[in-house]
Amino acid sequence: MKLKFAELSAAEKRIINEVWRHRTQFVQWPTQAVLLWDGCVRVRYHHYPEEIKNKLKSKGIRIDPRSNGPAVMSFLFAGGRRPKRAFDPKQEWHIHHIYDGKFPWIDNGDILHAVQSDMHFTQSAGLVAIHPIAEALADEYFYFAWLLRYESYLKFSYDPDMVFCRKTDNHGFKLEIPVNKSPALKALE
Repeated sequence: MKLKFAELSAAEKRIINEVWRHRTQFVQWPTQAVLLWDGCVRVRYHHYPEEIKNKLKSKGIRIDPRSNGPAVMSFLFAGGRRPKRAFDPKQEWHIHHIYDGKFPWIDNGDILHAVQSDMHFTQSAGLVAIHPIAEALADEYFYFAWLLRYESYLKFSYDPDMVFCRKTDNHGFKLEIPVNKSPALKALE
């Protein structure tokens, strides 16, 4: 991780550090980890089961059948907040999957692509509402993407690729506290 950061230009480092230092202005997390719809993956349009519809209606959340709708609904159901866009207050920040199939950890060639996984597409621990500036950084830079993943680990113990811990349950949550810190934890400190 430190090597990836060292490869960046001074200007890139300043931008990433500045956004991360003020991350509460650029990234909104849900308040809890919730798997809204086990078995759901991204498709063009979704048909919600009655049980899920009732859960969402109980919290006043409008059903969104579009491709990322279940992830958005999960984020809101788990207490997440979507700020309005500055240029058009009718629009809100995007809901971003922090495990987007990009930037595998150095020691591991695979990375979860949440939209293709029925146990992670609607897992709120892997979702954030993200300002367009931070979204561009998460999409472009290994370092920023992994800062988000580390933050999810700290908030929810969510580590589906087992980078920060040695063992997880079937849904990607830490089962044990490592005796020695993993190389990933050391690199992020």
